[in-house]
Amino acid sequence: MLKHAWIPLVLVVVLAVSGLVVSRLHRMFASEDLNANAGAGIEIVQFNPKILVYDVYGPPGSTAQISYFDPDAKVHHVDATLPWSIRLETTLPTVSANLMALGDGDQIGCRVTVNDIVREEKTANGAKPQTYCLVKSA
Repeated sequence: MLKHAWIPLVLVVVLAVSGLVVSRLHRMFASEDLNANAGAGIEIVQFNPKILVYDVYGPPGSTAQISYFDPDAKVHHVDATLPWSIRLETTLPTVSANLMALGDGDQIGCRVTVNDIVREEKTANGAKPQTYCLVKSA
């Protein structure tokens, strides 16, 4: 019986010693809390925001029906007196800018500016002019 009893005894001693060593290593390197920042939330830091500016212009006092995409590609409709402008800001890596305007005067123009650089500008003349500006990737 002693011939086979030494194997479990050695196994118990080895497991006890290894458990003690692992416990001391955890205390020494302060790794008992495996995820110290759990529940703290993730802080999103803005980087290089894009400033998108839509402009619609025409004879002062004239009005226009304006449709445009915001940075999340949602369509917005506005009836506005000209000149009209809106400034949008996003941290998305790319944005499609789309602006359409229908005026009640004899001239209308639109402009899309991204980070102070004019990316698209168009004008139209005539009765109830319509114009659009499209920037596929801003």
